[in-house]
Amino acid sequence: MNGAEGVYGAPHPDLADTPRDARRFSPLIPGAEALEDVASASLSRFIVAAPPGVLERRYVLAQALRSLAPGGALVAMAPKDRGGSRLRGELEAFGCQVLERAGRHQRVCETVKPAAPLGLDEAIKQGGPQIVPHLGLWSQPGVFSWDRVDPGSALLLDLTGDFTGRGADLGCGIGLLSGAVLGSPNVTQLTAIDIDRRAILAAEHNLDDPRVRVLQHDLRSPPPDIEGLNFVIMNPPFHDGGSEDRRLGQIFIARAAALLRRGGICRLVANVGMPYEAPLAEHFAAVKPLGVRGGYKLFEARR
Repeated sequence: MNGAEGVYGAPHPDLADTPRDARRFSPLIPGAEALEDVASASLSRFIVAAPPGVLERRYVLAQALRSLAPGGALVAMAPKDRGGSRLRGELEAFGCQVLERAGRHQRVCETVKPAAPLGLDEAIKQGGPQIVPHLGLWSQPGVFSWDRVDPGSALLLDLTGDFTGRGADLGCGIGLLSGAVLGSPNVTQLTAIDIDRRAILAAEHNLDDPRVRVLQHDLRSPPPDIEGLNFVIMNPPFHDGGSEDRRLGQIFIARAAALLRRGGICRLVANVGMPYEAPLAEHFAAVKPLGVRGGYKLFEARR
């Protein structure tokens, strides 16, 4: 498909030459193409909104360079305080000659694919799917809390043993909470849902259980074919594209209530500053605080 252009992420709106008809790649947009699936040397130009994490960013840049035809153009950008100041050096380490310019709160780097890029395989390996040894689980840089147990989720782990029937883990990540829930033989079915394709692929490895359905889905819209659940467990997100968005957690609360049958329960954890009490009271018949620990608050809400 020589001559095609690609876009990764959400380029800055001030970049006027972002192609409208380019192929869209993102792990965070259900239905977008997977960066890993683009054929080598198949694109003439690639525009990358580079992510903030070092391993994830180098992985994305390496995949973009791999996908370009010889002499293909790469435009990479990032906020100055979220990896933008490192872009030039990282591209030069791949053997690129880089023209750098400053946009509105951004660094923008332009280059062409060198004849013999350096270190692409190693960057792709370091940023790709892998088993985290101390977790014993598959994960990938860029996934939420990719190489550690999130403190909020750790608190929920002790509240997973008594679930029964059909349930869901909303924002499941790599499947840490789902794995604990499945420790109960009384759980008959569990749907693990996350917007991040990388997390879903890891969860498919980590949750080897016939009771599990793993689904990539943006929970701002109803997930398909799920209703009448006995339980929901969740550690709701409150960031979207790197910016805090408290509405996300409120959306998750409303979505959990809609998925539950009458009498079904939702257990969730949240940072103490998240304003979830009002939406919980709005959508559930009874809300029981389960305590505050380590900067987090726990709730059980009954539909």
